[in-house]
Amino acid sequence: MDKLKMQTANKAEENFKKLADMFPNAVTETVDENGEVVRAIDKDVLMQEISCKVVGGNEERYQFTWPDKKKSVLLANAPINKTLRPCREESVDFDNTENLYIEGDNLEVLKLLQETYLGKIKLIYIDPPYNTGGDFVYADDFAQNMAEYLANSGQYDDVGNRLVTNTESNGRFHTDWLNMMYPRLRIAKDLLTEDGVIFIHIDDNEVENLGKLCNDVFGEDNFINIITVKTKIGGVSGSSEGKSLKDVTEFIWVYAKNKNELLLNPVYNHIPLFDRIQSYLDEGKSWKYTSIITNLEGKVLLKRDEKHDMNFYGYTTLETQSISSYAKANGLTEQDVYNRFADRIFRTTNAQSSVRQTVIRETKGFNYPMYGCEYAPIKGRNEGQKIEILYKSGSTDDQRNMVMFLSDVVKKIDGVYYYLDKVSSLWDDIDYNNLTKEGNIEFANGKKPIKLLQRIINLASYDDSYIMDFFSGSASTAHAVVQQNLEDNGTRKFIMVQIPEETDVKSDARKAGFKTICEIGKERIRRAGSKIKDDSPLTTANLDVGFRVLKCDSSNMKDVYYNPAEYEPSLFSRLEDNIKEDRTPEDLLFQVMLDLGVLLSSKIEETTISGKKVFNVEDNYLIACFDDNVTNEVITEIAKQKPYYFVMRDSSMANDSVATNFEQIFAAYSPDTVRKVL
Repeated sequence: MDKLKMQTANKAEENFKKLADMFPNAVTETVDENGEVVRAIDKDVLMQEISCKVVGGNEERYQFTWPDKKKSVLLANAPINKTLRPCREESVDFDNTENLYIEGDNLEVLKLLQETYLGKIKLIYIDPPYNTGGDFVYADDFAQNMAEYLANSGQYDDVGNRLVTNTESNGRFHTDWLNMMYPRLRIAKDLLTEDGVIFIHIDDNEVENLGKLCNDVFGEDNFINIITVKTKIGGVSGSSEGKSLKDVTEFIWVYAKNKNELLLNPVYNHIPLFDRIQSYLDEGKSWKYTSIITNLEGKVLLKRDEKHDMNFYGYTTLETQSISSYAKANGLTEQDVYNRFADRIFRTTNAQSSVRQTVIRETKGFNYPMYGCEYAPIKGRNEGQKIEILYKSGSTDDQRNMVMFLSDVVKKIDGVYYYLDKVSSLWDDIDYNNLTKEGNIEFANGKKPIKLLQRIINLASYDDSYIMDFFSGSASTAHAVVQQNLEDNGTRKFIMVQIPEETDVKSDARKAGFKTICEIGKERIRRAGSKIKDDSPLTTANLDVGFRVLKCDSSNMKDVYYNPAEYEPSLFSRLEDNIKEDRTPEDLLFQVMLDLGVLLSSKIEETTISGKKVFNVEDNYLIACFDDNVTNEVITEIAKQKPYYFVMRDSSMANDSVATNFEQIFAAYSPDTVRKVL
């Protein structure tokens, strides 16, 4: 049986292997600074192979760099010996939920997730520290060498603090922030699906550097847009009065994993129809929907295009009136007319399109006041559905102006029509007032409105997507995912990651009993889920409002597991068990799941075979048993279930006979099972 690594991937090693596979003649050996022979890539050979200009040394080039950037790259690629430990008592519906709430340093968590969730996350939204001069950044210590980093992967300071305040007086003010963000974005990119997208919230302190950083990580070609959000908060006061302009905006950088694969969903603002009409009048714009069809009759088939499955019609009778005259003639207000007859109120346009040109060609020579084209569009919101588009005659024989009905750009909600205004890169309609209490929980540190997050979710996710936020704070993103699933019957899954940063001792959150931000986030999801269930009990029976809590911790394995050569054989008697004493079988199971790339939300069933605890993950995809004294009977019963993976402890076999029979048992009952040991 193969031994599990129980360690995150070494991305630098993987990249070396990829390069070696592509250019084996560029692989060589050299001596490192310690005098040891190591593998290397011959740059000169590689330059010959790729046959293009290679910039090196002090040669000028366009680049975005900062102190310790090279070490930041190493940090992103370096492996760690960590794990995620399940915490059932703080979870909600642990056995059934597909949502995850993970406590820990997000760089370490991202490394732990990078194999299991590689290419699986459709949408990432983060709201990182803005580097305002008083907020926290993660203390990634670049002063230590890589060996020290691996030994001290937690990177806490001398008194155990994981976060440090990055003041403007710090000579590395921007550098520390960039070094904190860069490795996290590098790994985040790998987690995204090919059509995935990341939204990064920021203010004006680092907005420029963040854009350059994203260009470096995702590539300029994958830039989608920068959204400007009007927050209606902040401003200029005191000594700054008269020296600056009032600050009422924040920004969201949007980048795709692969822009060629990305297709954002159409999302609209719902504006009361009459408010939209009034805004046009106030701004001096021309409101186009001013006519109503009062009579349209005498539909005649003119032509049939079998090849393209298109029908062309003529209408013998067309009568129209202006909205004002129709309202007056029928004793109605104009608002009544708009609210009753949106499907008959229209405007015309002569915008060019292939369909319009086809209608002009196919109906030339006929004389009707209105023409119709019936076909099934190959793209757009009516893709694959047969519809009829109307075209109004003009003053010349070949003039055909498309009729656009008001009902196509409005939506009726509770008897009132709303104008559908497609969202742009300016979001000035989201209320930022009273955010500290949103979600029924106090948190003053930069909460984001549910409406804003739902808009992002609508824009960039499917109804069954994975959505991640690795600066999750009060878990607003998780709340938004559950709320959006309620509204459109989606089954999106969230993955929240948050370091257990302590709350301010003077804050309302601490007074309410929340010692860490993680406690706030978990309680918010609980309260939001309970309220949604209570408010809509009949429609939320299958809504997933639960979450599995996992906590980042040191590996379940003792050091001897990773470096057995460093221990004297005489010590093996007391180090025979390579698993830490305080770890449970379920702790081991989740580290095994990480190592094998099994989703951490997978269904887990616990059974007993001959008195031994056995875990069955995703209906025999993985079966694991970590108990002592495992007998032939236990191995046989497990083999009969034909799992894809089977994992046990190397020291668990009851005796030498079991070890001898192990392979024969699986060869007889399940030869294709991949067997692994700890």
